[in-house]
Amino acid sequence: MNSILILFAHPKFEQSRTNKRLVQQLDQLEGVTFHDLYESYPDFHINISYEKALLARHDIVVWHHPLYWYSCPPLMKQWIDLVLEYNWAYGPEGKALQQKKCLNVITTGGLRELYCSEGSNHYSVNEFLRPFEQTARLCNMEYLPPFTVMGTHQLSDAELANKCKQYVQMLRFLQKDCSPQVIEDCVMLNDIPQIN
Repeated sequence: MNSILILFAHPKFEQSRTNKRLVQQLDQLEGVTFHDLYESYPDFHINISYEKALLARHDIVVWHHPLYWYSCPPLMKQWIDLVLEYNWAYGPEGKALQQKKCLNVITTGGLRELYCSEGSNHYSVNEFLRPFEQTARLCNMEYLPPFTVMGTHQLSDAELANKCKQYVQMLRFLQKDCSPQVIEDCVMLNDIPQIN
């Protein structure tokens, strides 16, 4: 079974109905480590050696965050800048993350139809996440399609409960099967029949 590290970054977590519910689901999963970056590093002083050891113990890395100005919150960017060091994560001797898998789990206030060439955001979520994809590739990791919860301000309790169920099913799916043929044609992991 694949072990999963969820690197969570939300500077206003207490105010996020959606992320609170998603995170609450993680208690029912074995083999999943939840790591809240803002709780661990409120002063932004990241313990790089601890983070590297944490990465070494897991097969799959999840960057879980809201889409802030078409990217991630600042502490997650700082984590990437500091932890993924040259000749450790990438470069001629950078093999520490080789063959690990990674993906983004993101929440957006905007609906999915707003994230396309015809929508008000003009680009898809996947296009906004290209820097993460390239970071993964540079580190010799396999980048998987994102899992998204979109239109968070408009979700009913029942819809949010369904998204939480899908989140758990997606994580269980990744623990058991990350075969490329299952996900190669999907734009988002939400679209895989096994998690719907």
